[in-house]
Amino acid sequence: MLSAVFGIAIVALPAGIVTAGYMDEIHKNERESWIKDHLEERGRIIMSTITIRDAKLEDAKRLVEIYGYYVEHTVITFEYETPSVEEFQERMRHIMERYPYLVIKVDGKVEGYAYAGAFVGRAAYDWSCELTIYLDHNREKCGLGRKLYEALEASLKKMGILNLYACIGYPQVEDEYLTKNSAQFHAHLGFETVGTFQKCGYKFERWYDMIWMEKIIGAHQIPQVNIIPYKDLGR
Repeated sequence: MLSAVFGIAIVALPAGIVTAGYMDEIHKNERESWIKDHLEERGRIIMSTITIRDAKLEDAKRLVEIYGYYVEHTVITFEYETPSVEEFQERMRHIMERYPYLVIKVDGKVEGYAYAGAFVGRAAYDWSCELTIYLDHNREKCGLGRKLYEALEASLKKMGILNLYACIGYPQVEDEYLTKNSAQFHAHLGFETVGTFQKCGYKFERWYDMIWMEKIIGAHQIPQVNIIPYKDLGR
């Protein structure tokens, strides 16, 4: 099972935000504090100990807190109502029977989670799975998502999974509820768009598209070796 610890220091500026000409417009005495405040607001400075481990049912309360924001304020999930902790635990149990369910902690606090689930659910799809990831909305765009997805992908490779899929809400025009950030994140990690369902999701009195993205992580062979359930790895 998975447990990994990273000591990390990340300082990153969005491209084009700070230029010599722009900084010259800021009073010299304010420059240092402006940079610090600007980066902190965007979650771009992390000086932390990061841990990735298998999720536990006791994590459910915190995971519901993270997920609830996306249910209530975004179309990143098409769900309308935030599940109870008990319902969320049942979902976790179902996933954990076969697939990895990981959490990422920053200085001891869970700040995100990711898991794999059945793709369609028929036997012939056993070598494929659908991925899900959510980070605390204040922790986006600071490298945690990549670390979590890389750990998840490594676990799936050990299982013998070959095809990864992500089902992503996609706006025809970006708005306050949904941007193209998720699709761009997956593309950056090697996923490719393989299908679009047009106006298939209705939330906040608006229609949204959904796209499927795919990443191949293993060799397709004949015959194909059966996958190993995650809970049986290493035994």
